[in-house]
Amino acid sequence: MKNVYTTLGFALGASAATLTARDQCCFSLTATGGKSGVVGQLGDGQNRIGQTSGLANGQGTYCINNGGLTDGNGRGCILTPPTTQFQCDVGASPTTGFAVNSNGDLTYNGNTQFYACATGDNGGYNIYTTTSSAQTGCVAIGLNTAPPASAPPASVPAPSGTSTGNGNGNGNGNGNGNGNGNGNGNGNGGACPTSLTGAYQTPHAIIPVNKDQPSTSYGTQYFAYLSSSNSTVFNFDIPSSYAGKQCSVVFLFPKQADLQTSSFTMSGSGGINFDQLTSPAPLSVSYASCPAVKSNLGSVANVTPGNSYVVSTGACAAGTTLSILASSTGGLSLSYFEDWNPSPIGLFITSC
Repeated sequence: MKNVYTTLGFALGASAATLTARDQCCFSLTATGGKSGVVGQLGDGQNRIGQTSGLANGQGTYCINNGGLTDGNGRGCILTPPTTQFQCDVGASPTTGFAVNSNGDLTYNGNTQFYACATGDNGGYNIYTTTSSAQTGCVAIGLNTAPPASAPPASVPAPSGTSTGNGNGNGNGNGNGNGNGNGNGNGNGGACPTSLTGAYQTPHAIIPVNKDQPSTSYGTQYFAYLSSSNSTVFNFDIPSSYAGKQCSVVFLFPKQADLQTSSFTMSGSGGINFDQLTSPAPLSVSYASCPAVKSNLGSVANVTPGNSYVVSTGACAAGTTLSILASSTGGLSLSYFEDWNPSPIGLFITSC
């Protein structure tokens, strides 16, 4: 993934970091609608859906800045005239007019509808913003920057009692458990997996807040920011179908070398504390307007790359929206791009 921490203006360790709007970030794309699947790329930068072979990149990465897109190779993404095919070319200036809306959908000039047209090449479909009589086998699609729909949703635990986890390493809380790394947490029963191979939930909003700029609302971002000044709110929507299930709040922090489409910047040493808020945080939340803490879910005492941490385990709080506030402890400063791609990084909920 292209490193965009400089463009975001985030000065780790500074007393007051400057956060910008969500339009400067990187993500992968998943098609929904008439043709679904992850958007990959040919070697020449053509973006394809459903291509069974011949891809140079099975899952493309795209960075948006001032309404223009570049891919993970730094190529400008354009709409080729006259067909409006969406592809990324070496040396090209990006076509502007793109944005990501509050639902995580990619838009062009405010429109969420794109078109996928069959190429006849290994099942692949090209992507367009318009169609014409010269194109065949076209279907309407949307392009979403959120996780693929095949990722089963889970829920958030209602914290109480004592938790026990499974894995490598030790975790201590209101009880003792095993996990990858060290963590302190609350919950009931055995912890769910820290891998995203089963049912899991990603945050549907990631909202930084800054105590040195308490009235400033930064809106939802793709990056989490943790430092002496910055905390981050994660909103999880809990499906009612998860009533009676067990859920774990997990924090996954792989090594930089293991990340394929993400990255992180880290300085200092310390941990992360996780609190459940009394009510769902709105997307416009600021430090001053942040809901009060309802209870402490747990903490990670010493965050170290290459570890997975079970923060809390308990009964899934089905049918609710639950907000979790993450704050750094000690001297830790950390910013990262929340990503479910290998290796996943960030705060997730696993269900079992």
